[in-house]
Amino acid sequence: MMTPPNDRTALIRTLDQLGIAHNTHDHAPIFTVEEGADIKAALPGGHTKNLFLKDKTGALFLICALGDTVVPINKLHKRLGCKRLSFGKPELLLTHLGVTPGSVTFFSILNDRDNHVQLVLDKALFEHDIVNFHPLKNDATTAIAAGDLLTFAAHTGHTPITIDFKALHEAHNTPSKP
Repeated sequence: MMTPPNDRTALIRTLDQLGIAHNTHDHAPIFTVEEGADIKAALPGGHTKNLFLKDKTGALFLICALGDTVVPINKLHKRLGCKRLSFGKPELLLTHLGVTPGSVTFFSILNDRDNHVQLVLDKALFEHDIVNFHPLKNDATTAIAAGDLLTFAAHTGHTPITIDFKALHEAHNTPSKP
């Protein structure tokens, strides 16, 4: 029998056990970066977007980036050394990260107990003292110190790949010289 996914209570308990300071704000569910604009304006720190992707061989990736970061999905496979990427199906998301579309979050790696998902972090996250993610459901936002991302990832058995998405985007959008 499959173990049910961790929920917000289990997440908060894990953060407390790891000594990770956190602050959670409840709000109406939000499904897009744009919908959360008012909430972001009221909360300090870097606000995020999270993408669940898979490649043609079935390799899975969780991309966690600042909300305004351009993630060049059509070019990212070259940087990750995988096949071309597309969005993972909701069933796959629920199976591996225990969340539904609209609730994809860094914290969902807590549910990837078999380490099937490669965690990819935007280098720009670490330029903020505080970063904000949904606590496994999109009706709240939990803030933690950016430095604690690595502590949490290590606890879950994930070794993240850190990518400078800004530099990656600029490299692919620099006009070539004649």
